[in-house]
Amino acid sequence: MAFMTSDQLHRLLLDNLNTAVLLVDQNLLIDYINPAAEVLLQVGSIRLRGTEASNLFNDSETARQTLRESIEYGNPHTIRHEFLSSPGFESSQVDYTVTPISIDSGQWILMEMQPIDRILRINREETLLNVHDTSKSLIRGLAHEIKNPLGGIRGAAQLLADEISESSMDDETAELCRIITTETDRLRNLVDRLLGPSQLPSFEQINIHEVIEHVSALIEAEVQGKLVVTRDYDPSIPDFSGDRAQLIQAVLNVARNAMQAILEGGVTERKLTFKSRIQRSFTIGGEHHKALCRVDVVDTGPGISADIKERIFFPMISGRSAGTGLGLTIAQSAVNVHQGIIECESEPGRTCFSIYLPIKA
Repeated sequence: MAFMTSDQLHRLLLDNLNTAVLLVDQNLLIDYINPAAEVLLQVGSIRLRGTEASNLFNDSETARQTLRESIEYGNPHTIRHEFLSSPGFESSQVDYTVTPISIDSGQWILMEMQPIDRILRINREETLLNVHDTSKSLIRGLAHEIKNPLGGIRGAAQLLADEISESSMDDETAELCRIITTETDRLRNLVDRLLGPSQLPSFEQINIHEVIEHVSALIEAEVQGKLVVTRDYDPSIPDFSGDRAQLIQAVLNVARNAMQAILEGGVTERKLTFKSRIQRSFTIGGEHHKALCRVDVVDTGPGISADIKERIFFPMISGRSAGTGLGLTIAQSAVNVHQGIIECESEPGRTCFSIYLPIKA
């Protein structure tokens, strides 16, 4: 350290910071970018040096004005929840701070950027899990209350049907009694679906690709060539502990939703893709996981309506007139049992449901 100059020390410190740091000159051009900023922006320093710093952001005009005012008036500024311009990669949100500094009698701007996507996602997941737990408890209580009178109605309808049969009443009366029994059974089945699986999960070592292939085969048999099913697997994903039946149900419910969106959406491109990847360093419900299996179910349908996008995992919420709104709720519950979560990103032409499952022995 004794042989290191001040400039070398400063460069060493900047290069090893986890915070993305850029140095912008008085012409608002980038002069220096540290490795953390290169990772965040997914662009090398050689390409960025000499370019306008404001072009890093979607709202480049606001960024340009902020940088100019900082140079002219010497005031620091902080801009929150700004989207980075993202040609070729997924857009990220950041908070960034600009601080005017003097170097060798020249005016410069030190720009610091903090990615907030992960923080926003963790907050969104915690809210989703809390609401899901609350709604699940409420529905379970309501479902139990409904099942009791349904049992009485069905029993009475059965006795009435026996009397009708013995007294040789007209066929119309017998048909009305049959309707009562049938509709009562339908309500009971609906309540059973609301209550979720009646059996405790049975964990064993499973291969996620066997689960996906099973679901893919069911979907292909159902659509009979009306859409294209593709696979994009990561063969490095190891076997992990899970309930095979529940995971098949979860992936199938998500895939069936995607299939129906494609077939009923009137789209030209009809493609359903199953994709698997390893996800490193991920937090679910406040618990950090070193490695997860991520299964993406991607469809080319018209997308999810904005008015239900934030509520699609809630019971009875469906974008289809014939839908019950239970498929995604049941899928989320099955994945939650595995300490995982399902997330969704949707826009016209591309909807992606991502199933995150912690990899544990």
